[in-house]
Amino acid sequence: MADTLPPDRTENAGKNRGGKSGKVADFRYKRPPQPDPRSSRDGRTKGAKRSPDAGGRPGQDNRPDLADIGTVRSQGEAYAALDLGTNNCRLLIARPSGRDFTVIDAFSRVVKLGEGLATSGRLSEAAMDRTLAALTICADKLQRRNVRLARSVATEACRRAENGFAFIERVRRETGIALDIISAEEEARLAVLGCHILLEAGEGPAVIFDIGGGSTELVLVEAGIEGSARVPRILDWQSVPWGVVSLTDTVGRGEDSEAARIARFAEMRRLVAESFAPFAARVADAAQHPDIRLLGTSGTVTTLASLYLELPSYDRKAVDGLIVPAGEMRDISARLSVMTPYERSTLPCIGQDRADLVVAGCAILEAILDLWPARRLGVADRGIREGILRSIMAAEQHSEHRLKALHRERGNGRPRGPAR
Repeated sequence: MADTLPPDRTENAGKNRGGKSGKVADFRYKRPPQPDPRSSRDGRTKGAKRSPDAGGRPGQDNRPDLADIGTVRSQGEAYAALDLGTNNCRLLIARPSGRDFTVIDAFSRVVKLGEGLATSGRLSEAAMDRTLAALTICADKLQRRNVRLARSVATEACRRAENGFAFIERVRRETGIALDIISAEEEARLAVLGCHILLEAGEGPAVIFDIGGGSTELVLVEAGIEGSARVPRILDWQSVPWGVVSLTDTVGRGEDSEAARIARFAEMRRLVAESFAPFAARVADAAQHPDIRLLGTSGTVTTLASLYLELPSYDRKAVDGLIVPAGEMRDISARLSVMTPYERSTLPCIGQDRADLVVAGCAILEAILDLWPARRLGVADRGIREGILRSIMAAEQHSEHRLKALHRERGNGRPRGPAR
């Protein structure tokens, strides 16, 4: 096994593009101004700032009003996680509930931020405009909810694009959302943190994977974790720059005949398998264990799971945590790969949004099943956002316990020791 730094090590984070990997945005969103009896007839309080989606004059600062963290937590305060990927923009707002959390608001939209990036090297104006429209909705939700801490991350599209940093600054300026371009290592760690609880029971090693729009992360975790709340130790990992958008854009969309579709799918599998080869070689011995396990989090696996269940429309409760025979997933993948785009778009749970991208996801999934031939595949409709929420809640809980311990020491008259 290669001696590789696991994704939860962030000593070298500053060397990644963005230099912010692993940091939590330590701000809170103030609640929007409340109606005031002195307000004008249209209900707007004099002097109050406009919300991010209320428009404004060019050059006017329309960002949410942000304040420093540090005040005492009140009842009902929430935490938020925003994941801006190559294909989707997703927001989750939740309140702590014991050792877990309860979702109080969510948002998801296909924005195709990375459309054309593989060939141009840049985010297009149309893609950035679509994404800003979605992020404006997110900013409004963050203002309206009593959000104590939020972390917003951007992944492969912004990591790769020449104008990725300029776009991040534009987002901050126009919406007030401070996106953190995280490294592939951090992306893998957060995905594991968000979905590991759904690992199938077993004694063998496991691979957790996340097929994104612009990249795919593979993570080998220790054996013997049976759905435990304890986060499994990461033994090895790899990120490759192939996701459903980047792979589709690179190989092209030529599907004029069945022969062309077969050749296209074979080329997709070849490209992905070549990129996975170093990881495949390192985990080859572990893959021989008779009880290996596999868990996937992505739109690809949840879509194929929906087709396996023959759902008329997507049902998260039916899909999240499902265990599917790997052979069944291969069969569904093979059928999709030879269908026309129109035929795929008419299938329940695929539709027009996923019809042109799901084949690339199938190619990536089959390459994963080749290198890690588990008999069954676990399906997770959770990942980076849930990982972010668990991370910031755990960090804040640790800080509170530390403060309480210091207060107890002072109350007992014991000298305060150095922070560790």
